[in-house]
Amino acid sequence: MKKNSKESTITLGQVMLPTNANVAGNVFGGEILKMMDSVAYAVAMKHSESNVVTARIDEIIFHKPIYIGSVVQCTGKVVFTGKSSIEVYVTVYVDDIQNRKSNGKALCAYFTMVAMDENNEPKIIPQLELIDEQEKIEFEKGKERYEKRKSIRKYQNTI
Repeated sequence: MKKNSKESTITLGQVMLPTNANVAGNVFGGEILKMMDSVAYAVAMKHSESNVVTARIDEIIFHKPIYIGSVVQCTGKVVFTGKSSIEVYVTVYVDDIQNRKSNGKALCAYFTMVAMDENNEPKIIPQLELIDEQEKIEFEKGKERYEKRKSIRKYQNTI
């Protein structure tokens, strides 16, 4: 069985409140990471039709600050599937509603989620059906990241 990325893409939006920020009005990075993880979870759960756990978050770089009052939109989509792992690309966009302008992409990251069965063991998942050339390119890059991480784990286990 295969599923395409459009079947599993999810977007979550939220207004950033004072409880999400420090005294200067900057939203805590952890608040945004929590949103991103929630979106990655929902996307991977929808794709695998099972519980999933976060196994890895690749490099996170904050490109723009996020302030109280901003509307944060977090979108996730499946870009690679392994045997039981699902790589979800999560992008965060920010809009300054008060000044009626979009601040664009604030950050992004790749989340590796692992599908779990009822015994909390990794479970085989539906593979990703690639629809267009861009998805094929993203899938191949995901496969390269997967193979690189796999070789690093193998090396670390020998130390």
